Amino acid sequence: MKLFAIRSLLFCCLLLAFRPGLPMAAAEETPEVKNIIVTTSDTDLLLFATVKNGFTQTMLDEVHAGGTVVFTYHMELMKTDGKWFNTTLVESAVTHTLAFDAASKTYKVVLSEQGDKAVTTADLDHAKQLMAELNSVKIIALAQLVPDTPYAIRFKVTLKKGSLPLGMHRLVPFALWDFETDWRTIEFRY
Repeated sequence: MKLFAIRSLLFCCLLLAFRPGLPMAAAEETPEVKNIIVTTSDTDLLLFATVKNGFTQTMLDEVHAGGTVVFTYHMELMKTDGKWFNTTLVESAVTHTLAFDAASKTYKVVLSEQGDKAVTTADLDHAKQLMAELNSVKIIALAQLVPDTPYAIRFKVTLKKGSLPLGMHRLVPFALWDFETDWRTIEFRY
């Protein structure tokens, strides 16, 4: 009788745990690329994208301890004319780097696609948004593309720990972490 009660209780717990619509245990969500848009300006092919779930509490703790976080956006533009091998036209990467200044209580985000422009803000959410969004990144000049030809952009993001100030790595025992999203491919015809 006692064994039957234990099995019944275990079965009920499993049913509740896997019931659709209920949140699972508080596992951190993995980073992923969303809202990828390929468009054109008058002269260039442009890329827009957003990283969702890009920050963990460990990453933020490390930034507040004096370390940095680096998001590297990897992009490949390929001509896909139906042949077995695609022709790669562009391989590039841009970085966004986040650091915290404890004295002024501000976050500094450095955007490489804007000539290493530094944006300073006291708002963590604004800093996270700057890190997670690519806006109007130039991929290639339109003059280098052939009209009515199929192309594809492959895109992924690597999230890495930067470095702590000299000697701090001995005092702050954070676990090492690196995250990488899956490659996303956007096919289009110019």
